[in-house]
Amino acid sequence: MRPLKQLIEAKPPLVSVGPDDTVFTALTLLTQFDIGALLVMERGRMVGIFSERDYARKVVLKGKASKDTLVREVMSDKVSCVTLDESVEECMALMTDKHVRHLPVLGAGGEVLGIVSIGDLVKETISEQKFTIEQLVHYIQN
Repeated sequence: MRPLKQLIEAKPPLVSVGPDDTVFTALTLLTQFDIGALLVMERGRMVGIFSERDYARKVVLKGKASKDTLVREVMSDKVSCVTLDESVEECMALMTDKHVRHLPVLGAGGEVLGIVSIGDLVKETISEQKFTIEQLVHYIQN
């Protein structure tokens, strides 16, 4: 399987939101970039993550208005992260264990390099399995 570095490099630039932005602004970015989560950045440092799940559970179900609610009020501030050293399998195991769908990827200095989603990891796993099957079929036929 490709290392996380290659997965991150193949993705579009990171999209983020500030903690004092409104949830409406965050939702607009999620829609505009067709993504499920945004990192919450403050002065170049990650302070949380905002996801569709946060919106559903902490805004909609509590009767709040997205235009009047700040991201800092509903973001998840305990964020599970990985480094480039982790494998796709390790990332999937962490996501399963922590019940999350997005993992920020950090560099050696703690800087945010990108974010991987469960969809990215599943797609990579399927691609690897497809390659293995094709190789086995080729081997059996020859």
